[in-house]
Amino acid sequence: MSNDKPKKIQPAKEAVTEAPYEVIYFAKKHRISNEDARDIIEKHGANRKEADKAGRRISV
Repeated sequence: MSNDKPKKIQPAKEAVTEAPYEVIYFAKKHRISNEDARDIIEKHGANRKEADKAGRRISV
C-alpha cells in the first residue's frame, strides 16, 4: 500500500496564453463591440497581455 497519490495532469499554461482570443468572448469581457474586439485581436494576435490592455483602453 503506497501513500503516493496519482499526480493530476494540468494543461500547459503556455498553450492557453499563446492562443489568440475569440472575438465574441473578448468583446463581452471588455464590454466593447465585436468590431473593436476583432480589430484588437488582429493587431495584437496571440499577445493576450497587450490585447487586454487595448481592450481596457477602449472600454473606458
